[in-house]
Amino acid sequence: MIHLRSHSVSVVIDYSSGVPAILHWGGPLDDDRIDGALFDGPVLHGALDVVAALSVVPEHGSGYVARPGLEGSRVDGSDWSPRFTGAGEPAVNADRTRATFECVDVPAALQLHVELSLEPSGVLTTRATLTNIGNNEYRLGALRVTLPLPGHAVETMTMAGRWALEWQPVRDAWPSGTIAVENRGGRTSHDRPPIGFAGSSGFSEQNGEVWGVHLAWSGNTAVHFDAPSDGRRSTQCEELLSPGEIVLSPGASYTTPRVCAAYSGAGLNGVSQAFHRYARTSPTAPTTARPVTLNTWEAIYFDHDEAVVRRLADRAAAVGIERFVLDDGWFHGRRNDHAGLGDWWIDAAVWPNGLAPVIEHVRALGMQFGIWIEPEMVNPDSDLYRAHPDWALTDARYEPVLGRQQLVLDLTRPEVSTYLFERIDAVLSENDILYVKWDMNRSLLHASHDRRAAVHGQTMALYALLDRLRAAHPAVEFESCASGGGRVDLEILDHTSRFWTSDCNDSLDRQQIQRGYSYVFPPERMGAHIGPSTSHTTGRTHSLAFRAITAMFGHFGVEWNLLDLGDDDLVALTDLIALHKELRPLLHDGEGFRLDHPNPTVLAHGVYAYDRREAIVTIAQLESPRTQRVEPLRMPGLLDDVRYDVSIIPVRGAAPSAARRQPRWVADGLVATGRQLAVLGVPMPSMWPESAVLIRVRAR
Repeated sequence: MIHLRSHSVSVVIDYSSGVPAILHWGGPLDDDRIDGALFDGPVLHGALDVVAALSVVPEHGSGYVARPGLEGSRVDGSDWSPRFTGAGEPAVNADRTRATFECVDVPAALQLHVELSLEPSGVLTTRATLTNIGNNEYRLGALRVTLPLPGHAVETMTMAGRWALEWQPVRDAWPSGTIAVENRGGRTSHDRPPIGFAGSSGFSEQNGEVWGVHLAWSGNTAVHFDAPSDGRRSTQCEELLSPGEIVLSPGASYTTPRVCAAYSGAGLNGVSQAFHRYARTSPTAPTTARPVTLNTWEAIYFDHDEAVVRRLADRAAAVGIERFVLDDGWFHGRRNDHAGLGDWWIDAAVWPNGLAPVIEHVRALGMQFGIWIEPEMVNPDSDLYRAHPDWALTDARYEPVLGRQQLVLDLTRPEVSTYLFERIDAVLSENDILYVKWDMNRSLLHASHDRRAAVHGQTMALYALLDRLRAAHPAVEFESCASGGGRVDLEILDHTSRFWTSDCNDSLDRQQIQRGYSYVFPPERMGAHIGPSTSHTTGRTHSLAFRAITAMFGHFGVEWNLLDLGDDDLVALTDLIALHKELRPLLHDGEGFRLDHPNPTVLAHGVYAYDRREAIVTIAQLESPRTQRVEPLRMPGLLDDVRYDVSIIPVRGAAPSAARRQPRWVADGLVATGRQLAVLGVPMPSMWPESAVLIRVRAR
């Protein structure tokens, strides 16, 4: 056996059966000398004479009767159920945090390579590679990574949602059977992202054992939680492959996406914090403060006019904006969403002087300049499509299905990727642009290259195109947007700088959307903007204070026509942006912490400094409480014996409701030890529905 360990997690691996099997993934164990009898179970009547290993790639041919880890065959149907043996001793690094295993099935002419790494963050990463060492093709149907779960992991939490309402947690009891989350939309998905959690009964933000998994992949995916009749629970993650999508020629290999997994004995927060630490090691992790951003979409939509944009930039600079992003509508023929995609050059009819003068104006005001682009798409009404209809990712034998009046370009064609690189490279080379909002506004339906399924190839080609552009323009940051949160995963994060979390800027919905996002992804990568007072996706109207406090904890920005603001709103917005800049070092570098509260109308979360001497916490009152008084908010996780000053941060318009008398601390603050804040909490102020307050906690 091999024991991988970090400060908070142990992973015990048995490789005696060939393919490595994880016997324990969970709390830390105190000794490498682990008696194998601790993991031995009975062989029962009515079962096979052997108990098949629950390996990282479980084998049907060895007696595993649940979903196998490998599915595929030769063209004639042979070699469909391989059985691997170990090919030498595993390679383990010196600090026992990484191990690789080589396995082979000689009769089936297949090799399997398995990697497991326990990262300093506490995240376990796993992937498998299958190589065809035969002399004819092997047609791969699935290669799944499987991780064990203990018998007391009896509840699950997955994510559901839709466009403009992403990241909605779904809790299920899991006594037996299978819970599946499958996505065939060709991008990570608004409604079925490849993320799931299993835990002990009643696990919460701060309590219970929890195991979380995420498949780092931006195409089709599946995550399963399986509890068959043999009593062994597991989770499986895979790229969901279409028939014929992966055919391995002799010598060719297929590698699964990374499976990223985290364990905590202290609830969902511990799992999230491990994922956040891991994400902060990404090659695109920010090294500078996240600029406060203004995006023009909800200010001007397609109505581009240089004079208006200049005036908007003047207002933006005056209130403290640091990055000005010109959204959809700047390129050839783009007056609405029916035309223009693919023609990536500046529209002379709208911008007769090009973008250079307005960019110079923005830069002279001290702001960065950015643009919106949707390179993967093409409108049939475009010069590009009229010249190259064969460049669309379709099967020419069928009438293609449009989405938002657009088709998808086939990035797997070298000439298509080359065209897109050259057009985007020209725009970035000829203009002082430091930011690109990269959008993707439709699913991949019937995505075919030469009549074969092509989502896998399209996804790999996207990563390659982004990397090529980033290498050519290392100072430019790219945002992952897919109708908002449709492509949010840890793999696309390695190729982009931030996510547009949702197309919904309604603060009430955003409270839940951003909380769901936070289960895996850190706040500094989360685009969070102040929208107009009345949301264009819901029609609800919210105060500036509620909108600002909701956006405060992410990569902060504004998506609002500042030319419509009166003097009072301009002053208030200026103050709010200054407040965010003051809090930004802690908000973006601290440790996120969601707080449990017994009242379902209350949502609370915060960011703690790693030394636990400072915290910023927000309380949101989502709707009217069911009781006249709401239970105190307990704040665990601070230093027990340290005394803290606790006070509300003044935000114009964010005062609690007009109660006869508020708790004394609302006006005067209070002093309490970390233990008192964890055990007693702070009395909840009376608050209006759809409002929020900010709380500062500082060690004395």
